[in-house]
Amino acid sequence: MQVIIRKVLVNFVGRAAMKTASKFDDYLVHNRTLNNIARLIPLYISIQLVPVILTGFPGWINPAKKLINVLLVIAWVMVIRSILRSFRDHLQTKKSFEGKPLDSYLQVVNIFMFFIAGVLIFSTFTGQSPWAFLTAMGAASAILMLIFKDTILGFVASIQVSTNDMVRVGDWIEMPKCGADGDVIEINLNTVKVQNWDKTITTIPTYYLITDSFKNWRGMQNAGGRRIKRAINIKISSIHYVSKEEITELKKIQLLSAYIEERQAEIDLYNEKHFPDRTMPVNGRNMTNIGLFRQYINKYVQQHPRIRKDMTLLVRQLSPSEYGLPIELYMFTTDTRWAVYEDIMADIFDHLLSAIKYFHLEVFEAPASDDIRGLKLSFKPELFAYPG
Repeated sequence: MQVIIRKVLVNFVGRAAMKTASKFDDYLVHNRTLNNIARLIPLYISIQLVPVILTGFPGWINPAKKLINVLLVIAWVMVIRSILRSFRDHLQTKKSFEGKPLDSYLQVVNIFMFFIAGVLIFSTFTGQSPWAFLTAMGAASAILMLIFKDTILGFVASIQVSTNDMVRVGDWIEMPKCGADGDVIEINLNTVKVQNWDKTITTIPTYYLITDSFKNWRGMQNAGGRRIKRAINIKISSIHYVSKEEITELKKIQLLSAYIEERQAEIDLYNEKHFPDRTMPVNGRNMTNIGLFRQYINKYVQQHPRIRKDMTLLVRQLSPSEYGLPIELYMFTTDTRWAVYEDIMADIFDHLLSAIKYFHLEVFEAPASDDIRGLKLSFKPELFAYPG
């Protein structure tokens, strides 16, 4: 009988649902709601036929009815679950619910529904009132709180995450403590699943999003600009005042030509007024190769089409260290995609590292093995021999 009813519902009603404009009935079919409803009809018919079929076995009538009633509770739970899943799938297509932890809410409703079903099944088998079972459960509430501790914490965390819009499905989050660095693919009652960039999956307890700190890159993605914060370390011994010959040569750089002429005129006027004796270069003001290089970087990125001009754009010196003088580029690209961002940044630094030699500057780098071997070959012990 169930097979016939299921075929009628699924084949006829299911096909009719597929032809309608609404998508909700499609979700009902997809989540097997019709199959679950088909189980109810034979059970309701069976409970009416039990007294007739078991007329000769009156002692079996009551246990059979109890068994069918339990099966009815289970069947209704399955029907309600499939309807709730259909509502979840339907809401996920709505823009207002995009990124919301609907799975967490569904799990909470399922837990509550399973609890009610368990009470009804207990009441059916024992013949006791459901309130008697609930009274007994009240005495064991402390044990239940301990058993469902993670579930309760996860439920509270899910509500806070959703209310404060801390994390959505599709967000890029970074939580070093848990080894998570990638996109959120699922938010459940107890766990948040993150697909890392190496395609591994990291599972984080939901309440960790409340108790621990993490970084959400959604702000960067929404802003439409991704930050470049990288420095070129300049060898300090290569920094010097530029000579007239070097100035003449550097004027050939189109980006610097106007700046050099304007700056030189300003410096000459100042020096004539305050430092008439220019026999020593340190008397008065001078242009330096590091200063001109910094100005060149600034003008180069200002006219770069892939750098945001409406966001912070800095070319600055950092504190000198044993690794030289860092010239840091701090700016934002127009594209936040990882591969494109890396390509833009590499393109800028490729150009600057190639251009630096025209300013008679050197990039700091630690000695390589070839440098050490070169020193060994050029070492002449006889120069350090004791005379006589």
